[in-house]
Amino acid sequence: MEQLAELVLNGVSSGAVYAALALSLMIIYQATRVVNFAQPGLALIAAYTAFSVTRATGSYWLGFVLALVVGGALGVLAERLLIRPVQRRSELSAIIVTLGLLMLLQGVAGMVWSNEPHSFPYPLDFRGRFSATDAFAVAAVGVTALGLLLLFRYTPLGLRMRAAAFRPEVARMVGVRVGLMLTVGWGIASVIGALAGMLAVPPFIFPNVLDGVFVYGITAAVIGGLDNPFGAVLGGFTLGIGLSLVSGYLGPELVTLAALVIVVVVLSLRPDGLFTRPRARQV
Repeated sequence: MEQLAELVLNGVSSGAVYAALALSLMIIYQATRVVNFAQPGLALIAAYTAFSVTRATGSYWLGFVLALVVGGALGVLAERLLIRPVQRRSELSAIIVTLGLLMLLQGVAGMVWSNEPHSFPYPLDFRGRFSATDAFAVAAVGVTALGLLLLFRYTPLGLRMRAAAFRPEVARMVGVRVGLMLTVGWGIASVIGALAGMLAVPPFIFPNVLDGVFVYGITAAVIGGLDNPFGAVLGGFTLGIGLSLVSGYLGPELVTLAALVIVVVVLSLRPDGLFTRPRARQV
């Protein structure tokens, strides 16, 4: 029983990271139907910014705030300069651009900061069964999810963003600047992605540190549903706990296979995600 409790707590901690990344992917997919494969690259540059600022000033929290700012700015620039010009051609073109941007950002990180691992600090004490750092990760994701709920349901900006995502033609007719709303969505998603990167990077940072986390983030988004923010959060925690149990009882070498099996089963039984209402099809 003690081992089970420890595995579940570890799963909750890692699930918070997957949930944050799934949220960032969900926001962009909901607005543009594009899976942003560049997200780990954007988060990587944001985390390296925090690394440099922390090393120069000794203040982790200053680096943390600047990482979120840089992440959001990179997302806005990526949407305006790279995604928007090609998205009108096809969604596949935008996906290919995000893949290229990921490789470019990882290459830039290697050239600027080297490919060698660098020590990256935890935000708080990381010792114990459920440490202060774990509690911070869970709380940060919970506050983020609640903030998104309040934004999309109770603010004029959120209403305009939802209209631009689901009915862009109608939104334009009533005066909504659809392009601006999509840019804002990319910025918000990239801030959340940068948060996920800051939670996932410790204790070491190197150019490919977020690749595995990104795979699990996509898995969490698929489990929860790419159109459901709270589904993405629940999917992240579900995946984190599930993979922790697999690692503890069956061995860490089976974790990746378990994630693949989970995706296949979910797509076979509930293609829209476990936490998304089934949609009626007209025939």
